[in-house]
Amino acid sequence: MADIAYRNEAFTYSATRVNWGAIWAGVFTFVAIWSVFGVLGMAIFASNANPNATAPVTGQSAGMAVWAIILTIIAMYVAGLETGRLATVSTRHDGLIHGMIMFGLSVVAAIILTTLGGAVLSGGTGVQGSAHNGYILGIFADLGWSGFVALLLGWLAAMGGGSQGAGRRLTGSATSRDTNVRDIRPAA
Repeated sequence: MADIAYRNEAFTYSATRVNWGAIWAGVFTFVAIWSVFGVLGMAIFASNANPNATAPVTGQSAGMAVWAIILTIIAMYVAGLETGRLATVSTRHDGLIHGMIMFGLSVVAAIILTTLGGAVLSGGTGVQGSAHNGYILGIFADLGWSGFVALLLGWLAAMGGGSQGAGRRLTGSATSRDTNVRDIRPAA
């Protein structure tokens, strides 16, 4: 009588296309983290404003800039990490690409949310006559530089998180994870 041996045959799943579900999950992760802690920072720094002063937020732009930079780095890293893990890609390069795509989509989402929020807060009319105000121009200059640094470091963090999240491999057989393959030894 022939002996029957059982063995599990494992395979590695390697995604060759962009996993948009993982990218969207990363975008929503970034927006959630950034929104919650961004509002916290705004509440902390706005509570120190002096509404009776001619320049009510003087000195607060530096604190808010540091807060925004650190928050963007952390939120992008976590979102990139989750994007890389959910994409189930096998190489760090593929995870890096997923993190970069997630970063781009997150920036577009943040710009849309900021624009819509600004329009709602201003009543849709915008600020009139402030283009030549040195105080307002100084605030925009500070926001521009801190925004640049936050986006640059957030971009690197998203790619780093995506490459760290990559490498998670699925094992199992082509039809089912628990399918057994029988090797039959021929009779003597």
